[in-house]
Amino acid sequence: MFTAKARLIVGIIAVILLGWTLYSRVYELSAILAFGLILLAWFYFKTGTLVLASKAFNNKNYEKTESLLREIKHPDMLSKTRRGFYEFMYGNIELKRNNFPKAETHFQIATRFPLRNENDMGLVLVQLANLNLRKPDYIKARAYIETAKALKLSSRVHNIIQKIEKEIPNLL
Repeated sequence: MFTAKARLIVGIIAVILLGWTLYSRVYELSAILAFGLILLAWFYFKTGTLVLASKAFNNKNYEKTESLLREIKHPDMLSKTRRGFYEFMYGNIELKRNNFPKAETHFQIATRFPLRNENDMGLVLVQLANLNLRKPDYIKARAYIETAKALKLSSRVHNIIQKIEKEIPNLL
């Protein structure tokens, strides 16, 4: 749950302490510090700043969310469970900017990874259906809706699906 800058500061302090413990021949503490550095690096690549970004996203602070997501230099190295949510948040940010092609790309990538639950996957599929309604590509929109209907969804998502279904026949 650190930003990249905070991880760097903690890492520098840990390296200094590691050097001091090795110089003082306190090898048990050196081993603990080395293990801590390994964990710090591992969490940097597997989770990045995603936890902080999700808190900002839930608070609807999209500028902060985007800056925290940009700190993740290698999103392909995120764990599978984190990558889907990364793409979901980035897709929503691009949607807020009306950058529909990038939003669609991020949402399509999000469908390839597991999300927290089926309702989250349903939200991604609904967003893809909405984006395809804008194109207009009604066949893809219908396919995304049918896939979403097979999932366990909240009543809110079901209501959105019903609204989209009403728009598709009216536009055909």
